Amino acid sequence: MLIHPMPDPIAFSLGPLAVRWYGLMYLFAFAQFILLGRLRARQPHIAAAGWKKEDLDDMLLYGVMGVVIGGRLGEVLFYNPAWYFSHPLEIFAVWKGGMSFHGGFLGVMFAMWLWGRKTGRKLMDVMDFIAPLVPLGYAAGRIGNFINAELPGRVADASLPWAMIWPNVDNLPRHPSPIYQALIDGVLLFIILWAYSRKPRPRLAVSGVFALGYGLARFFTEYFRTPDYTVQLAGWSISAGQMLSLPMVALGIALLFIAYRKNPA
Repeated sequence: MLIHPMPDPIAFSLGPLAVRWYGLMYLFAFAQFILLGRLRARQPHIAAAGWKKEDLDDMLLYGVMGVVIGGRLGEVLFYNPAWYFSHPLEIFAVWKGGMSFHGGFLGVMFAMWLWGRKTGRKLMDVMDFIAPLVPLGYAAGRIGNFINAELPGRVADASLPWAMIWPNVDNLPRHPSPIYQALIDGVLLFIILWAYSRKPRPRLAVSGVFALGYGLARFFTEYFRTPDYTVQLAGWSISAGQMLSLPMVALGIALLFIAYRKNPA
């Protein structure tokens, strides 16, 4: 049976400044956003819509603020409000981990709306452009969670080759759920989205595939993650992450319906 490697969360130190792996994963996420964004801006149908690589630098600044502020507020409000409100200074300790994707998604949407107002672009055109750039950044964040030994998985069969003992939980074998989410919610979704978005699609369609794909992937991988809490929905017990993913599934279906109803070709 494997044991979580529990690497040092500090990658290296520069004098009194400690650089953490979690922060480096976010740096990687923002770097791949720029690199993939430059590739996407060169796709013929994207370039024809007026997108330029110069758009990315300014957009990234807005996006970083949306990810960090929205992700942290989502973690506070969606998952553990009582604890954070009794320890308010911990709300600002983002270097310790604890970022909600669903909160970050809402934060980015608001930030992109602001950027779109500044540049004269419609929000959904912006979201269609950036949707394929998001999943690999999400995967990097989940790797950061794994390094920090966050988000332990549910108890697994001891015969599972990659089941592992999670630190500071118990001595039971568990699924390495952050790795599952990095691979399925992140890498797999990226492959699907990148392939789908390489050809011209109706407005809203790429955003719809992203919302639907992430919602379904996250709903599935949540079955392997220890839930923050559970809720009862129509007699079913689902995790907080699954509950927050259902609106994304509904949004994705609605966006695809609207997109292809307006432009069946």
